[in-house]
Amino acid sequence: MSDEQPVGIGRRASLLSGLKVVDLTHFLAGPFGSMVLADMGADVLKVEQITGDSTRRTPPYFFEGDSAYFLSVNRNKRSIALNLRAAEGRAVLLRIVAEADIILDNMRSEQRERLGLTFEDLKEVNPRIISCSINGFGSDGPYNRRPAYDIIVEALSGVMSLTGPVGGPSVRAGVPIGDITAGLYAAIAALGGLEHLRRTGQGQHIDVSMLDSQISLLSYLAQYHLTGGLVPTHQGRAHVSIPTYNTFATKDGSEIVIAANTQEMWRALCVALGRPDLVDDPRFGTGADRLVHQGELLPILQGEFMKWTAEELDRALVDAEVPVAPINGVDVALANVQVRHRNMVVKVRHRSGKDFLTVGTPLKPDDAHGEEFSSPPALGADTASVLMSLGYTKDDVSELARDGIVGLVDG
Repeated sequence: MSDEQPVGIGRRASLLSGLKVVDLTHFLAGPFGSMVLADMGADVLKVEQITGDSTRRTPPYFFEGDSAYFLSVNRNKRSIALNLRAAEGRAVLLRIVAEADIILDNMRSEQRERLGLTFEDLKEVNPRIISCSINGFGSDGPYNRRPAYDIIVEALSGVMSLTGPVGGPSVRAGVPIGDITAGLYAAIAALGGLEHLRRTGQGQHIDVSMLDSQISLLSYLAQYHLTGGLVPTHQGRAHVSIPTYNTFATKDGSEIVIAANTQEMWRALCVALGRPDLVDDPRFGTGADRLVHQGELLPILQGEFMKWTAEELDRALVDAEVPVAPINGVDVALANVQVRHRNMVVKVRHRSGKDFLTVGTPLKPDDAHGEEFSSPPALGADTASVLMSLGYTKDDVSELARDGIVGLVDG
């Protein structure tokens, strides 16, 4: 990745300062959601099994012993290693929950029951707790005992049937939208639970299903089916309703996308391409006309685009106020001047003392710069301090560690 553009310092917002979050999740969906809360200033305590979140060891890339995968979703958190299968470990967790505001888990309902961590159990120690469970299919229904991963819910939801070249084959999204969307909904749900608490004084359990989250992303395509009976399929690089929301090749072999959605943008596009005659062509007069005659329109536009390089066309359409963008590789996207200006690539000091680059937070309050991001924690880095804050003595901590109930800092 190019470092020609400046790199900012990762800074946390203070919107949720003082909020205590217990994070029982692992892998991606839950940790992403808890990182959103941590980036807004919440004190997120990552509760890991004694062996740690499995993503700590996910290949292929590592920095100072941490996998790049783990680094991507676990900044701004503390870590305690705890054996929840042992009664003593559960007792420790419940003491933590008693002082918390939010608890996130990604367990299925029978797992919560087996560990004695249902909402009924939690509210006995903290009636004001907001509990949010993130799992593949929700806590009820015929699929609730099935395991799920991103690709599973993309397939079941129909999202995968929409993704890929026209005619297929189906492909998963290039980013794990099944996990990420569920994580975002979990963060929203937890904050909604706090508002419920403010109004009623009562805690709440909220269920977030990865499959539900993907179904919600179907948006207008689901509505097209429910209203008009359409069964949409592979979208390719185009839009089902707007032919000028599309991808075109340029004469230098590049690809560029446009989003000429409105009548004004259509006129501006035609003028910029040097084809004002297309505006008055009755085949293309309105958006509905262009959709009906897209088989004639798209070859005409593609022929015009092939007269330009991507850079020339980008400049001309930006000047004409037609939404346009090149299809960037990840390296180019992360070096983009706007991305860097917005501190979406930032430098963070790892606990080893070395700096690493990571993606910044899109949450940027106008009135505060917040604190600098903190390094993803070592496994069990905060076990001793958390236990002692709960009233355990040094001898108690040593005994719990010796008995395999807790794990102390790993390196």
